[in-house]
Amino acid sequence: MMLCLGIESTAHTFSIGIIDSTGKIWADQRDMVTTEEGGIIPSAAAAHHRQIKDKLIKKALREANLKLEEIDIFAFSQGPGLAPSLLVGKETVKELAQKTNKPIVGVNHLVAHLEIGKLLTKAKDPVFVFVSGANTQIIAYEGERYRIFGEALSVGLGNALDKFGRGIGLGFPAGPKIEELAKKGKYVELPYSVKGMDVEFSGIVTHALDLVKKGVSKEDVCFSLQETGFAMLAEVTERALAHTGKKEALLIGGVAANKRFNAMLRIMCEERDATFFECPMKYTGDNGVMIAWLGVIQYQAGYNIVKEGDINPKWRVEEIPVTWF
Repeated sequence: MMLCLGIESTAHTFSIGIIDSTGKIWADQRDMVTTEEGGIIPSAAAAHHRQIKDKLIKKALREANLKLEEIDIFAFSQGPGLAPSLLVGKETVKELAQKTNKPIVGVNHLVAHLEIGKLLTKAKDPVFVFVSGANTQIIAYEGERYRIFGEALSVGLGNALDKFGRGIGLGFPAGPKIEELAKKGKYVELPYSVKGMDVEFSGIVTHALDLVKKGVSKEDVCFSLQETGFAMLAEVTERALAHTGKKEALLIGGVAANKRFNAMLRIMCEERDATFFECPMKYTGDNGVMIAWLGVIQYQAGYNIVKEGDINPKWRVEEIPVTWF
């Protein structure tokens, strides 16, 4: 059995996860930057991560009832993400590896979301619907790579929701608050922008903010923003299932916590005789466990074991050879 400690620090969350090579989770500690208004400030997020990192490492080891020396390998998010936040993870993993003389594995944050979803749902070969803050992508395994079949052309859905939330004073993160307001709303028309397999959310947000300024209720606009954005993604997911011939869809990423989004994708899959999987809510967002799990997978496959490892803020998922699938 191999134990891996993973460090997640791509954006607003700093997290330490410990998992073993059987998939058993030993520890899961995390701390997230939140604001009452405005969005995430990269330098402030990095300062938060530096302040909390040692405390979280100690808490994770205590939860797992382990000593640092008992960890076999360390993994960290190399990217993509905010450079100041990524640097904290890099610095931290380097310190731990030097203390213990253990290897470092650099992992892609997006692939980590995919692999933890597969582990926890037992999905075999799904079309992944990955919807987080900065990323909105339809991904599937083809030709020894995770391929992006469609994505948001400008802003990801999570960031679009946060941008709208900032505009109406909901603070960060806005997604859960929008979901609550939407429960009391009814539909008003918003632009629907699907371009082949890609989606575009920026114009929808602008239009939604204009509606609020014109006096349309926040509840109605929140409901409509969700319904429109989720319907667009359900459409391109269905198209990806048809194109690839796959019979599974798996929803992952922070926006996967939205119950309405899950319901819409489940209905679409049922109509196509496909199986819909949803990652457990605790692991839909950013977490160190997913980094640790991909660290185990990559170490066993001999991929991206690094001495120190540099960050890669714009690392694309299709750049990684998936030799372990």
